[in-house]
Amino acid sequence: KNGLLVTMDDRQPRAEALAIAGDRIVAVGGNDEVAALAGRGTQVVDLGGKTVTPGFIDGHCHPASSGRMHLRMIDCDLRSIAAIQAAVRERAAKTPPGEWICGFKYDDTKTAERRFITREDLDAAAPDHPVYIQHRGGHTAYVNSLALAKGGLSEASPDPQGGKLGRDPATGRLTGRLLERAVDPFERSIPAFGSTTREEDRAAVKLITQMFAKAGVTSSTDAYGAPDDLRAYQDARDAGELSARIYCMLGYTHIDTMIAAGVRTGFGDDWVRVGGMKQTCDGSISERTARLSEPYVGRPDDFGIIVMDADELYANARKAHAAGWQLGTHANGDVGIAMVCDLYERLQREMPRRDPRYRIEHCTVINKSLVARMAALGAIPTPFASYVYFHGEKMPEYGEERLNRMFALRSFIDAGIRPTMGSDYPPGPFEPMMALQSMVTRTAIDGHVWGPKQRIAVEEAIRVCTLNGAHASFEEHLKGSLEPGKLADLVVLGRNPLAEDPSTLVTIPVERTMAGGRWVYEA
Repeated sequence: KNGLLVTMDDRQPRAEALAIAGDRIVAVGGNDEVAALAGRGTQVVDLGGKTVTPGFIDGHCHPASSGRMHLRMIDCDLRSIAAIQAAVRERAAKTPPGEWICGFKYDDTKTAERRFITREDLDAAAPDHPVYIQHRGGHTAYVNSLALAKGGLSEASPDPQGGKLGRDPATGRLTGRLLERAVDPFERSIPAFGSTTREEDRAAVKLITQMFAKAGVTSSTDAYGAPDDLRAYQDARDAGELSARIYCMLGYTHIDTMIAAGVRTGFGDDWVRVGGMKQTCDGSISERTARLSEPYVGRPDDFGIIVMDADELYANARKAHAAGWQLGTHANGDVGIAMVCDLYERLQREMPRRDPRYRIEHCTVINKSLVARMAALGAIPTPFASYVYFHGEKMPEYGEERLNRMFALRSFIDAGIRPTMGSDYPPGPFEPMMALQSMVTRTAIDGHVWGPKQRIAVEEAIRVCTLNGAHASFEEHLKGSLEPGKLADLVVLGRNPLAEDPSTLVTIPVERTMAGGRWVYEA
């Protein structure tokens, strides 16, 4: 009681109180009418005027894999190459020679040197260990000489289909940078990327969903899950250790197994549910490999990378679509998004389905034609929610004009499209207050404004982060708003985002998070 409830229910946008029984909301309204429902054993929480929103829904992230990385790898979110070298050197001192050393969340634009880390940098830190450092964006990696040798790569090696080997432009020497599909053989063979024990997998899920709960995230979409991840989510749920709900998309390499088992999108319960099938069309925004129709600023011959061609995308998608699966296809650049629209339009012509809720994961660089095609398809974009704020230093490589067509929430909403919040964690932070500030102000940490034409209002941003996320997983009847009959997933905020200076939204604290009628985080 005594709260400011921002409900996302158009029939009752604001309320003072709500009543919960079990894991469901049973009433929403004024203090007096809700208080009349209280019985002798009712627990009453006085909110003292604090703001309550529906639990936030991260429409695209990587919970299980990032949880494992936190347990196993070096967190390379550091501010210099020297600091990364020191962390690698420290891990090497504890690791038998010849065994892999792995790191994640390295970001070239956030180090003092503002350059890519090289094989020589990593050789100097750990000459007797193969080293593999994943970029925060997840589409490129950086390895040392021993790792290149273990991977069978030399200057004579050709670029793999859908990938590229970084080379010194003057000498042709491999730099240790691996782009897109060039990372695949490493991530298939390095133990740190595999599933080890059920206990560790469960611990990874417990850890990452606790982190989500602290930020106010009560549901997330695993955007590239595997059967082992599904098992980990279920194990954590059964142990009472799952603090956020999971809609688990399965990577395309697992689709035959899932179809053979008779499983399709929607199978599961309110805590763990099978999502769509995920595949990847093009490259990354934060690593500047997305496939664009116009070149990157300052690199006139660089248009990005297509990871999977139209034939491969179609073969995978047709099989899953025919078996009743939702489809989610990663496409960042306008060329990639056009390919995905082609794909979805073809499937609807050949095998029309009512309300397939095709997803375009990230869907970053758009134009008017692409927006119109998406609206006609009913497609759901999951743009990066916090990138303008958090990755602003990368935006000059896209340019001022193009930024007015990137992370295009205003264009989507005006066209009747329902975009979601997507952090893509680890590539972007998952804190919803950062997402709100980025979407509303379009202002980077350094104060530069990028793409002001795509600004949206705070209440629109909250809807993107809640009800739209539920719609993307066919669960708008279950969550995403504070309404009777829906799951009791909510967040208590320290200040009201609707009354906050938009430039300080990121500083609003999360005081409590509830999932299914249970407090999963309390400050």
